[in-house]
Amino acid sequence: MKVAFTTSDNVHVNAHFGSASQIALYDVSPNGFNFVNTLKFNGELKEDGNEDKLVPKIEALNGCTLIYVSAIGGSAAARLIRKNVTPIKARTEDDKIDEILGELVKTLKGNPPPWLRKVLQQESQPVSFED
Repeated sequence: MKVAFTTSDNVHVNAHFGSASQIALYDVSPNGFNFVNTLKFNGELKEDGNEDKLVPKIEALNGCTLIYVSAIGGSAAARLIRKNVTPIKARTEDDKIDEILGELVKTLKGNPPPWLRKVLQQESQPVSFED
């Protein structure tokens, strides 16, 4: 599964979703994790209620399962959830990406909580375009 992190330094989850200028992407499985790339965003990203700045971020996260953020507005969270991307708020801005990834791998190897099992089941369902 793909997991994303809002970050200003590629080490910590320390950026607000709306104002993040970069989002780090990883592939995660019970066998471990691998860095995929860093999505970069330019333009006016201040926390100002400008909903248009969210569109490129939400589109870029297509196919992601989880995104860890330091903070996120209700509108952005709802839009992500509608795209089957689950936002998770980091405990502090000192939370390290590699530590979260390590915990996630352990969780996937063991017994994931019900919410994560549901997300993983949805991810593995074939998409049907029939009416």
